[in-house]
Amino acid sequence: MKVLSRGHTCRMTQWEYLTAPLLTHNTKSLLDNFGTEGWELVAVVPGRDGSGLIAYFKRPKAD
Repeated sequence: MKVLSRGHTCRMTQWEYLTAPLLTHNTKSLLDNFGTEGWELVAVVPGRDGSGLIAYFKRPKAD
């Protein structure tokens, strides 16, 4: 918890994360589905073997 001026406090956002393979033939549909579930795309990186892509998502944790 962060303390602001005059004794007010502010809760820091807690995040949950998700990684998923990104299928290039269906990218828009996949990203739209994750978006409707509250996931925000953070990064796309090459997979370990270099043949695919991995998408990293985050969203605020439910209280």
